[in-house]
Amino acid sequence: MNAIEMKNVNKALGDFAIQNLDFVLPEGCICGLVGENGAGKSTTIRLIMGALRADSGEIGVLGTDVNSSEFIGTKQDIGVVLDDAFFPEVLNASQIRRIMRNTYVNWNDALFDSYIRDFSLPVSKPIKDYSRGMRMKLAIAAALCHDAKLLVLDEATAGLDPIVRDEVLDMLNEFTRREDHSILISSHIISDLEKLCDYIAFIHEGKLKFCEEKDVLIEKYGIFAGTNAQFRTIDSDAVIYSESNGLGGVRAMVLRDRIPEGIQLEKCSVEDVILNTVKGEKKR
Repeated sequence: MNAIEMKNVNKALGDFAIQNLDFVLPEGCICGLVGENGAGKSTTIRLIMGALRADSGEIGVLGTDVNSSEFIGTKQDIGVVLDDAFFPEVLNASQIRRIMRNTYVNWNDALFDSYIRDFSLPVSKPIKDYSRGMRMKLAIAAALCHDAKLLVLDEATAGLDPIVRDEVLDMLNEFTRREDHSILISSHIISDLEKLCDYIAFIHEGKLKFCEEKDVLIEKYGIFAGTNAQFRTIDSDAVIYSESNGLGGVRAMVLRDRIPEGIQLEKCSVEDVILNTVKGEKKR
């Protein structure tokens, strides 16, 4: 079973639209959703969670149609973390525990308490006195303590310092040790996604440009850095984007399997692939 399936999904919101979105998150995998502000990441997540109804297309989460009455029950198996912990700020961790216990049938008090201890979160201090990092740890702990099979995180690591981000990434890695656990995480911090994810999905101006296994994506492309003469030996169809390197030569992202023998390529990062894909489209 796939954790998430979206087939030909369309949603118009004023001047913006999600267009023909086809997306699959296999069970047991972590997918990073990447895109600039306004690209459609949060809209996509709202569609997946049933907070928005698509104009057309099909969306299934954990085997359930998000528009069906059964999806209310399926939400018991989904943990959601947004870009802040949207708990009432006058409450403390102990009161949050009580609320969550009465919300989720599989809530685990002992596990929640262990996260609170591990994160050194004060139990009786109101959330308004928490730092951003502390609030996000609390939100993630709450999402992990009701036996969720799917975590959906929307910019949950934004604004966190590197040490706290590493702690959060370790938690997410630990979550997916079970084969039936899956994660969809959107973030602007592409290095985090490259470290964490099995798949990378890139959405741009409401359209999904690619969704591929991270390792396959990195191996598919390479960075050429050489002379103009060397560059002219490369088929133009193999070039995604090129520019002068300022030293009389060329730097370009290219398809590895289309490059003549003898030409050395540097390894691509996920960020290289995303940035050069956008630049290449703008240049056409």
